[in-house]
Amino acid sequence: MGIFDYHEAFSRNIGWVTEAEQQKLRQSRVAIGGLGGVGGVHLLTLARLGIGRFSIADFDVFETANFNRQIGAGVDTLGRPKIDVMDQMLRNINPEVDLRAFADGIQADSIDAFLDGVDVYVDGLDFFAFGARRMTFAACERKGIPVVTAAPLGLGTALVVFGPGGMSFEDYFGWDDGDELDMSVRFLVGLSPAMLQRGYVADSTRINLAERRGPSSMPACQLCAGVTAVDVLKLLLGRGGVRLAPWASQFDAYRMRLVRTWRPLGYRNPLQRLMIMLVKAQLNGMAKTPPSGRHHEP
Repeated sequence: MGIFDYHEAFSRNIGWVTEAEQQKLRQSRVAIGGLGGVGGVHLLTLARLGIGRFSIADFDVFETANFNRQIGAGVDTLGRPKIDVMDQMLRNINPEVDLRAFADGIQADSIDAFLDGVDVYVDGLDFFAFGARRMTFAACERKGIPVVTAAPLGLGTALVVFGPGGMSFEDYFGWDDGDELDMSVRFLVGLSPAMLQRGYVADSTRINLAERRGPSSMPACQLCAGVTAVDVLKLLLGRGGVRLAPWASQFDAYRMRLVRTWRPLGYRNPLQRLMIMLVKAQLNGMAKTPPSGRHHEP
């Protein structure tokens, strides 16, 4: 095996970034909570940008049901901790990486250590990880750490960025009242106010927020990683401009549509409240309707 050389390994980034900016990426620290569908591919995508320092957290192991979308899932990793597998894959890209691994996931007694020295936090938590997400976003807000969250919705990605000068997570999503189903719907609609993915659901019985289940795919996870990496790059280098919440973006590859939305007042915005009501009604209808084998498109 040849001797690893950072400059050569990431030399093809130069042109889109300067050599000085590449060195800044090398010295930057990104934290990623969750290493599943989006978190794992976030980690490897950012590593290939040449980011040299990471803090990662996950307590789960790989299962067969992860094969369709999780970059570290395979026959040879079944039953292995995700954090160990992703550690190995990361070091295979950059053996000089500075890595802090939190094998118990995101916990109240380690959140400060997890976010210590972090420049940007990337949300890779499971959609339904409400407690860990609220805790992490609140800690990032206190510490002034920007947060990038991208969700694999339909066959596309939705993106929202939080940070100093923008709307807070709680003000945007409104998780301070309502039950878990309310939080799920508000999170879904907050991520994708345009809800571009609604029109081509093939089997609606696979979606049940009350039971914490829904489909996901690798194309959507990879799209998430791409848009997230670009915004992380812009935040770290301080150029290009990043729109903070209440701005949100959604790109749907199935429909080849990009929509940017602006929802002042967050979940209290009249348009947002209307969409929340519509989505709740549609989800209730889905739960009662057997699959027809036909794809409905607007």
